[in-house]
Amino acid sequence: MTDSKASAVRGLIVAAGLVLAVACTPIVRNHGYIPTDTDLSTITVGQDTPKTVTATVGPPTTTGMLGEDAFFYVQSRFETRGAAAPVEVDRQVLAVSFSSVGTVSNIERFTLQDGNVVALSRRVTTDNVRDSTFLRQLLGSVGRVNAQDFVGEQ
Repeated sequence: MTDSKASAVRGLIVAAGLVLAVACTPIVRNHGYIPTDTDLSTITVGQDTPKTVTATVGPPTTTGMLGEDAFFYVQSRFETRGAAAPVEVDRQVLAVSFSSVGTVSNIERFTLQDGNVVALSRRVTTDNVRDSTFLRQLLGSVGRVNAQDFVGEQ
């Protein structure tokens, strides 16, 4: 092999290696916001209110069921490798609970490893149409037509 052909082959091998290395590099996406420990150290349990917590660490990602009984800050990290579906590799949830008088009662941090699958109650209204296609419904009413329905009763 000549030197020009050998260097071209080496160049192709290096290019192919770079393409493979880049294809296997994960694409990382971050979602959400978690206050830093420095910000959280300024919150005093028993004194701060929802208004002061929002002013100190920012608005929450979501709140509790009743509005201001708890603040939740959620941050997630997803990785995508090649053509595979994104996988959640990290999740942080910070829960700031408030007492009935409106002051901070507890600050808790949860991770992806603390997560549990929650089975939700399924309350779905069932329909009257069971296993019927549009055509079956249309043809099913053919025998139920009565001429008196079109002509007024006399």
